[in-house]
Amino acid sequence: MLATFVRTARLMVGLPDYDAYLRHMAAHHPDQSPMDRTQFFRNRQEARYGGKNGGRCC
Repeated sequence: MLATFVRTARLMVGLPDYDAYLRHMAAHHPDQSPMDRTQFFRNRQEARYGGKNGGRCC
């Protein structure tokens, strides 16, 4: 219950979910190395506020 609230609150203020990203990478891109937290945060910021591709990998 608390985890759902935290995830929802983060999404409401625009903080991406790094753990969900890691699960996605493991499930869909096991041959690729995931970004570290800092790279991931910067990537999400770029995608949200100035990215050219919308930030989606697939």
